[in-house]
Amino acid sequence: MRAAVIYQPGDPKVLKLENRAIPTPKPGQVLISIKVFGLNRSELFTRQGHSPNVAFPRILGIECVGIVSFCPGNELPKDAIVATAMGGMGRDFDGGYAEYTVIPVKNVKVVRWEGEEEVDWVTFGAVPEMLQTAWGSLFKSLRIKKGERLLIRGGTTSVGLAAASIAKNHGVYVASSTRKQENEGVIKESGADEVVIDDGKIAEKIGEKFDKVLELVGTTTLEDSLRCVKEGGSVCMTGMVGNQWELERFSPMDKIPTAVSLTTYSGGPEDFMATPLEDLVKQVQEGRLKVKVGKVFKLEEIVEAHRCMEENRAGGKIVVLT
Repeated sequence: MRAAVIYQPGDPKVLKLENRAIPTPKPGQVLISIKVFGLNRSELFTRQGHSPNVAFPRILGIECVGIVSFCPGNELPKDAIVATAMGGMGRDFDGGYAEYTVIPVKNVKVVRWEGEEEVDWVTFGAVPEMLQTAWGSLFKSLRIKKGERLLIRGGTTSVGLAAASIAKNHGVYVASSTRKQENEGVIKESGADEVVIDDGKIAEKIGEKFDKVLELVGTTTLEDSLRCVKEGGSVCMTGMVGNQWELERFSPMDKIPTAVSLTTYSGGPEDFMATPLEDLVKQVQEGRLKVKVGKVFKLEEIVEAHRCMEENRAGGKIVVLT
């Protein structure tokens, strides 16, 4: 099989395309023939050397979709359409940047693709990690409710666009932020009611505060996001597109307003399996849930795909065809 392998951290060129033996699954595992995988910023951070617990060489990739090639325990039928994400993929063991991967059965979801003879692999490949992150952030961490006001900080990220669509379908008023006025169209298409131009100081310009904030930019805007929430509300930090990991000299008593809660969402394997992925995919098929695919690459273009992600040029989810 072909695989993109990393032997040491560095720029996108450290991802080397090579031929490897197809791995053999053990009992409790399944061999997946990968059709498509999505790119994620956690893979970017690992490639840059910010994941000290990841041992090299490694095939990166925390998600993929494909079909069951071989399952020694017969827990999953051959040729079933499946999706998987997290659970140590691309970190503790080789992940999705390849034509095949071996995954624990307990971390694989069978997804029925209804009403069409051919699976839309590009769209399907964009959704596992993106939708579980958006869904989990909204409903597990933020506990979003119909009628609430939500601010999505980092509204043009793939998770931000998906979260806007999911929240809007749930009866939530959605405001999404962007640094660029020209992004207003794509944000409105995702379902957002309002677009906020983000200069880093949104709290100073908003009128009515929000019940909840989904923070996808990260620590660079987190303190400002905390000031955007009314008493009893909460902020969930899920993303770090601002590429800053820590807050310097953070004083909770000074930075967290009274009666405002701060939480996070990281999305483990249990969260992925709890995500109603098949229902969300059905909503995508029916056009009720908007999924924005930004760029499509082939496996042999993995270096350019990572460069595109690093430079934030995609305008949506990046997917790679094997």
